Amino acid sequence: MSLHLTFRAAALATALTLGLSVAPLRPAAADEQYFPLQSYRVGPYAAGGTGFFGGFIDYLNLINSRDGGVNGVKLTWSEGETQYEVERGVEVYERLKNHPGVAAWNPLSVGIAYAMIDRITQDKVPLITINHGRTDSTDGRVFPYVFPLLLNPYSETSGIVNYIAAKVGGPEGLKGKKLAVLYHGSPYGKETIPIYDLLAKKYGFEVQQIEVPHPGNEQQAQWLTIRRTKPDFVVLRGWGVMNPVALKTAVKVGFPVDHIVGNVWSNSEEDVIPAGDAAIGYTAITTQASGSTYPIIQEIVKTVYGAGKGNLEDKNRIGSVYHNLGIVNGILNVEAVRIAQERFGKRTLTGDEVRWGFEHLKLDAARIEQLGAKDLFHSINVTWDNHEGDGYVTFQQWDGKKWKVVSDWIAPDWKLLRPIIEKSAEAYAKEKGITLRTSGDADQVAAVK
Repeated sequence: MSLHLTFRAAALATALTLGLSVAPLRPAAADEQYFPLQSYRVGPYAAGGTGFFGGFIDYLNLINSRDGGVNGVKLTWSEGETQYEVERGVEVYERLKNHPGVAAWNPLSVGIAYAMIDRITQDKVPLITINHGRTDSTDGRVFPYVFPLLLNPYSETSGIVNYIAAKVGGPEGLKGKKLAVLYHGSPYGKETIPIYDLLAKKYGFEVQQIEVPHPGNEQQAQWLTIRRTKPDFVVLRGWGVMNPVALKTAVKVGFPVDHIVGNVWSNSEEDVIPAGDAAIGYTAITTQASGSTYPIIQEIVKTVYGAGKGNLEDKNRIGSVYHNLGIVNGILNVEAVRIAQERFGKRTLTGDEVRWGFEHLKLDAARIEQLGAKDLFHSINVTWDNHEGDGYVTFQQWDGKKWKVVSDWIAPDWKLLRPIIEKSAEAYAKEKGITLRTSGDADQVAAVK
């Protein structure tokens, strides 16, 4: 069975199993920490959802099976199918939010995340938007419960432009160049429009931003425009089925694939394998490596899949981009709980206590190696006012069979970005009547009602 058909079969089986509904709740024991999962295993974005949530659940299973939980606190979860739709995501939130011991929310959806910000702020539970979400939520002075871990859309954009600059001889080589951004017609896709315009003015390149309506099955008109305007590079800011369609259409109109740079949601095996030979030479940004050779993944294979508890229907997806991102997301969530336990006690934590753990999430190279994830992802250093970390990225190129890393870790232009982030966050705070937090405020934790 092809990889594409495997995804469809797995999605159908999951839909029948879940009934597109929320898993039933059960009372949490005093020694359990709960993760409500707004997953999507059916629909046009099922490949991303099954891979990511599969990896997340695999890591939680590993911690329970190998360690008995986090310092004796078992990790529990249940799933609610959202199909990547905002209304369903909010419904799942309302159904699961009163479960005891909620640690954090991880919807992997910009639209759902936007709809949840006011809710999670009122309920004092962290919202994790790894590699996505609204950029200004990086500013923890204004968004105490939102964490765009590893990468926000603006630092991603800066990293992509820095990579292209390196390809043309440095920042000065960007002057006079043409860049087209092909973006998904959604809040996620539109998030970076202002920053591309700003960077174009700074470096003197011309930028053309072209929308592809959801879900992205038809792009002939957009690529004919690209053929006519002849940009030097195309940035693919896609999602789901839009990505392989873009690569195949680019070849049809004669645009060189090795001059297309994909963003962090256009960087998976599911984006390139369906495109066949059209994807060879395609490059994309990433925050974590692919492959299954890392000790933590080998341990999951042995301990979780060896016991028949693996979450992926197709074991060939172990070590894929989305699966590995889910594992990294699991590491970040679990380590935040572990860090918070050191202060508040080795017990079930409140959401606000877990928030404190995320605001002290510091994983250096030594700790990452201890976790069995050396070289899987870069170190991360989250603070009370910087909810992203360091924003380092690397780039990988598809050779027809696997991804190959083709760059060092690249940092965003924080000197440029941080004032923009703060200005936007402060405008949001003024609109909402929010008082900016201080470090002292951040250290306080709400009392349990």
